[in-house]
Amino acid sequence: MSMNLVTLLYLVASVCFIQALKGLSHPTTSIRGNMFGMTGMAIAVLTTAALIVELAGSAQGLGWVLLGLVVGGGYGAWRAKTVEMTKMPELVAFFHSMIGLAAVCIAAATVAEPAAFSVMEGGGEHGGIPPGNRIELALGAFIGAVTFSGSVIAWGKLSGKSKFRLFQGAPVVFAGQHWLNLLLGVLAIVGVALFWQTQGAIPFAAVCALGFVIGVTLIIPIGGADMPVVVSMLNSYSGWAAAGIGFSLNNSMLIIAGSLVGSSGAILSYIMCKAMNRSFFSVILGGFGGEAASAGAAAQEQRPVKTGSADDAAFVLGNADSVIIVPGYGLAVARAQHAVKEMAQKLTEKGIDVKYAIHPVAGRMPGHMNVLLAEAEVPYDQVFEMEDINGEFGQADVAIILGANDVVNPAALQKGSPIYGMPILEAYKAKTVIVNKRSMAAGYAGLDNELFYMDKTMMVFGDAKKVVEDITKALE
Repeated sequence: MSMNLVTLLYLVASVCFIQALKGLSHPTTSIRGNMFGMTGMAIAVLTTAALIVELAGSAQGLGWVLLGLVVGGGYGAWRAKTVEMTKMPELVAFFHSMIGLAAVCIAAATVAEPAAFSVMEGGGEHGGIPPGNRIELALGAFIGAVTFSGSVIAWGKLSGKSKFRLFQGAPVVFAGQHWLNLLLGVLAIVGVALFWQTQGAIPFAAVCALGFVIGVTLIIPIGGADMPVVVSMLNSYSGWAAAGIGFSLNNSMLIIAGSLVGSSGAILSYIMCKAMNRSFFSVILGGFGGEAASAGAAAQEQRPVKTGSADDAAFVLGNADSVIIVPGYGLAVARAQHAVKEMAQKLTEKGIDVKYAIHPVAGRMPGHMNVLLAEAEVPYDQVFEMEDINGEFGQADVAIILGANDVVNPAALQKGSPIYGMPILEAYKAKTVIVNKRSMAAGYAGLDNELFYMDKTMMVFGDAKKVVEDITKALE
């Protein structure tokens, strides 16, 4: 196989990745985007396998590649088939960690056997790594190490089941934390400089070790309320790690694919920060959720609320002309998306206008609610983003909130509130508000929600799926 053919095939794969990203920008084209992505990856994998056989002169090396494909691909297929939608954020964090670890392993293999990577242009003496490539290699490995350990911590915070404090949703802070991160960062720069000069294994190992440590120290002070930003940020890191390794190996496909993932993840992080009125650096350096949780806990008190049953909610909904449904993480936990679609169909059959309002950070991962509704085959033309739907709450007869909390909290409008300035879904403007929750517990930000205590709000307590199913029966 000639290098011209390899370059051409990698270029085709890169074009497929670009088309995949374009397709994934909208639900109606997401299936086509996924097909482009799978096609591009298949071309890239087969081309790389053929290149390994060509360089090795035998199929011996290909055997290890096939083993990795069978093990990794088999596990990935099994997890994709069996994962619960509520566990999707944890799965994404796990995949990010594997991408980071793969970057570290590739870099380590390059350092251990530089002559084996003869496809690199301009190789140094005795198969050494060119000085410029050493910097790229060390940076790629460092970012990959940060991505791996940071994603592991994010996975723990998202699952929230571990008794180990680092893996809990609350921030872990201590005196001198930022100074420690600064010191570790400076040491990492020194390690990269030493590796650039010596190509030594010890400086490289030190850079990787520092990356693993920084990944932990960067993520542990970040609270659960900022997890959507962390997920997209780590997605960006994984892309830049792959791009760095691609530069080291002069692999155009890795460079393009990594840059696509890195840049799109960075843009998504910016969108998430804007949706929470947070700066990117305040998320990385802060511990949002800790102070808010403390303040919220102190403010929690027994206050009267207006409660009702599923039958009461059905009566209100059945007599409305327009209804806006606000799904939250409670809906995901209850797996109520199919029940909600059935309820919406019943309302539509009665001539009621039904729409869904999606906040950018609803759930625990960007796009979480959109995926849940798409799984239930909710029509795309009924689903609206925050900017498009907020102007309609004032004219809506009923806003029914299913398991959402912080994204509809009017405290974001009050100066001095820990979430002041955070854009919210303006459900409080609807003529009547129905809120379904299991209890009056605070949301991820730890704040009480004044919306729940308004005169026009009716609280319907219980599991979202059971409540929605009872509402649907009552509508009949």
